[in-house]
Amino acid sequence: MAWSEIVTFAFVASLLVMSPGPNGVLIAKTVPTSGRAAGFANVAGFVTGFYLHGAMAILGLSILLVQSATAFAIIKYLGAAYLCWIGIKALVAAWQGVATIGKIDPAKKQRTLLKAYIEGLLTNALNPKVSMFYLAAFPQFITLGETTPSASFLLVFIHSMINALWFGAMVLLMSRLTSIARNGTFQRWLKGLTGVVFIGFGAKLATYKPNF
Repeated sequence: MAWSEIVTFAFVASLLVMSPGPNGVLIAKTVPTSGRAAGFANVAGFVTGFYLHGAMAILGLSILLVQSATAFAIIKYLGAAYLCWIGIKALVAAWQGVATIGKIDPAKKQRTLLKAYIEGLLTNALNPKVSMFYLAAFPQFITLGETTPSASFLLVFIHSMINALWFGAMVLLMSRLTSIARNGTFQRWLKGLTGVVFIGFGAKLATYKPNF
């Protein structure tokens, strides 16, 4: 695999990581209420999710899902349901918090690191923009019969490290803005935005039809 291909992939992957999506929303919701460690646990879940997407693409399962209408529909609707469920929970939390005034304290029952990790894993594994990237764009950097599995996983590693650096920096930033992020009004707006974004991505995934 040529260096030019690796650099091109890194550039495209960076644009994907930095574009707004469910991963960033999850970090913004986790850190103010559950702390920096939980935010890094989210990031660890994101990284694991990339290896799931990459393994599926490299092993050809992504192609199988696209070619099998039933299998693709099952995965698509499960992912859409999960994203919408998160969105609905966030909207309900925002509605219930309307009467709250002033500043709020961290959640009394904070996310455990395991729960935060699982949230990150599921959010990234079912993230429609990542799914579509590995279904459509990632195979273009792999030549069947020529690109070795190790070279393919190198691309996945690069993608995951870009993600870890970007969202790791976001965790550190959010932890320094904790006093602002815990403001009651900010939290209500954040939860409302979280709900709208996740439901929007869920709807986008549910209506997606591959052009293959």
